[in-house]
Amino acid sequence: MEKTLNKIHPVSDPEATYFLQVSWEKDLGTGFGLLLSDCQYAWTGTVSESDISMEAADIEMDREKYVEELRKALIAGEESAGKYNFVISRDEQNKACHFSYERNLKDGSFRLGSLKLQEVPNPAEAIKELIGYCLDSMGKLQAKTEHLQRENERLFSNWSDVEKRLEKCVEAKEDLEADLYTRFVLVLNEKKAKIRNLQKLLSEAKESAVDAKCARGSIATTQMVVKRENNYDASTHEESENPAQALLPSAPERRDSSLLGSPDIVDPTPRRKRRQRIAKPAGTGAKVANYEAEQPAQEKVMSRCVVNACVGTGA
Repeated sequence: MEKTLNKIHPVSDPEATYFLQVSWEKDLGTGFGLLLSDCQYAWTGTVSESDISMEAADIEMDREKYVEELRKALIAGEESAGKYNFVISRDEQNKACHFSYERNLKDGSFRLGSLKLQEVPNPAEAIKELIGYCLDSMGKLQAKTEHLQRENERLFSNWSDVEKRLEKCVEAKEDLEADLYTRFVLVLNEKKAKIRNLQKLLSEAKESAVDAKCARGSIATTQMVVKRENNYDASTHEESENPAQALLPSAPERRDSSLLGSPDIVDPTPRRKRRQRIAKPAGTGAKVANYEAEQPAQEKVMSRCVVNACVGTGA
């Protein structure tokens, strides 16, 4: 059988103090017994399972919820202080006591249950029983407290050991980090040196490529200049070999010249033709101007010399 003991104050007399003991088998919903005492008198009574079901039906509340309300009102004690009221009324001879318990609401209260308690013939025995229960509860609580204290000491000792191990782990971690950092710095510096060497090699390779490209460009330019000079020499040579053919008049002109060259008419045309033969070949000056415009500044002097020589030969 399980028991609880709580101190209550009735609503009718808040200064008065009563002790309420509740005892039950297995579960509070199967019924329970009450023992109420003011340390002078004692009253007792029981509430059956059917009484609990009837009370729950009267207030239209689910039975399980009603049993939970009874547990809070009669067993919880200080946890439910102020939420529940107790009404105690005794007759003049203290032979009987009417005991009821209520649930407080914002705008009032409703009665959870009530019963009539009968006087205990020997209140001293009842009070003795209450004192014995208090001593037993105190002993159990003391034993539980000692057990918890020993458990607390054990946990504190374990915590101290764990703390020491943790400090060692932290020191080992810091040493490992310092060692890894030193190695990392060495590797990083080595990688930086390799990167600088590779960059230097890359820049040298780029410079070599640029120089080779410039050399190929100068060779190509030289070859182009030589080719152009050769082409120009060939063209001027051909013109110098056939100057008379370029200056000969056409067939109708030769017939006209034969007529004009008769003894009866004096014609100045042959003299103009002779002057044309003495003049430079047609198109030579234009070719020279175009060629000079295409040549670089350093090649113009040589080109002019070559052209003048050609022109002199043609004349």
